[in-house]
Amino acid sequence: MPLEIIIAPALANTPHGFLGRSGGVSTGIVNGLNTGLGSSDSPEAVTENRRRATEAVAPGSLLTTVYQTHSADAVTVTAPFPDDARPHADALVTDRPGLLLGIVTADCAPILLSDIEAGVVGATHAGWKGALNGVTDAAIAAMEKLGARRERIAAAIGPCIARASYEVDDAFRLRFAETDPATECFFADGRRSGHFQFDLEAYVTHRLATAGIKRIEALGLDTYSQPDRFFSFRRATHAGEPDYGRQISLIAVA
Repeated sequence: MPLEIIIAPALANTPHGFLGRSGGVSTGIVNGLNTGLGSSDSPEAVTENRRRATEAVAPGSLLTTVYQTHSADAVTVTAPFPDDARPHADALVTDRPGLLLGIVTADCAPILLSDIEAGVVGATHAGWKGALNGVTDAAIAAMEKLGARRERIAAAIGPCIARASYEVDDAFRLRFAETDPATECFFADGRRSGHFQFDLEAYVTHRLATAGIKRIEALGLDTYSQPDRFFSFRRATHAGEPDYGRQISLIAVA
């Protein structure tokens, strides 16, 4: 199966791509293009999958990723980090040509950002916790320190778990309501009493817009409901599987 690269028109002039699970060498329950260093997959398979993804999106670039912890921390990248010395963060930005920023996800929202005029890009991993605590704000601020201007930044939100697939309890909803009562609109009544369906993609879009980002593209792709196309932590958990794969989202300075 060929490798799939999903392109966002909002980032048309910036080398980038949201990748799914097709086109890789991993086997078993993580079969396909598993790029997760934290999975139990063969390190050789993950390395080859990352090489394939890099060459498909920005041939000859040096891939750099972080150790993701669902934080609101952003780092500025000037050179690739060794895989065993990745900083703990959930957003990374750069203005250096030749570097390829990567974020891995398996239901959380990958967000790619670009100020084409300034030559500054960013990649952000936004699960509910990072999104609530402001990881997108941190990424935008870090880009501005490199010369980007938020009114020029374009953002694209890649494949993530959709509202129809994301059931949460009332305690989860209250975390958001206590921060901002206006977040009520991102929760719909759930199928069970006391439960709700959370729209992560819409919430992330809201956070970006509130921060002053004017061009935002949400791809509307649900990781949970498309097992042949995307990895999903929640789907793997519901299936009782002991591990899950991660897809990668990539962006580089033009």
